[in-house]
Amino acid sequence: MEIKRIETMGRQTIDQLLSAIPFFKAVKQADASQFDVLLQYSRIITYLSGEVVLQRGDGDQCLYFLLKGRLAVFPGEGLRTEPVNYITPGEVFGDLARLTHRPRSATIVADNAARTSMVFCADFSELDNLQSTYPISLQTKLLYYRNTVHNLRWKLEVYRSQHPTDALANRHRAIKLFMGPKDTPEELQSLHHQARELASLLVAWNDRFGSLGADGQNSEDSELMSAIDR
Repeated sequence: MEIKRIETMGRQTIDQLLSAIPFFKAVKQADASQFDVLLQYSRIITYLSGEVVLQRGDGDQCLYFLLKGRLAVFPGEGLRTEPVNYITPGEVFGDLARLTHRPRSATIVADNAARTSMVFCADFSELDNLQSTYPISLQTKLLYYRNTVHNLRWKLEVYRSQHPTDALANRHRAIKLFMGPKDTPEELQSLHHQARELASLLVAWNDRFGSLGADGQNSEDSELMSAIDR
């Protein structure tokens, strides 16, 4: 494992690596200075094949984006079973643990399909500070939570379509959308509430049926939902 601080890498390299991640692309287009701020909370980690990226039960609250390589997802602490899912470049993982403040629910390992895997690790705990607009602006927080809520609702709709008669099927529709003025602290408060409620509901689905893969299909017995932030 090799950890690199962002400031030690060339700006062109950083821009190229993050160009495939919609959230960072949107922030950069809206306010380049906010893009620079987010980089201050981040680092890049390169893993050799077989190295553990996240261990089931870990309590860190970082958000992770896979930039290069491939990661294998295992439902327990050991690696004796077959992977139940794979994470590919462009995917974000660790979001459910961050939103629900639960320990990591799966073990993630750099897969043998790639000699190395590169992960962008971001400590986004400051995004939960809804009262402050410095150093991370209101608009940047809104961009993050809008994207998060959209992705969570989409995945819950996939579950609903697969299990329409389940007791969980319509619960996410009872979590109210924000109907007030846009680009306001009130919208941020609502989005934050929606994200946490939706994430908890998604965890309940995952515990019951296993997580969805990137193609929207269930991976049986998995306890991790690899979010698709793309």
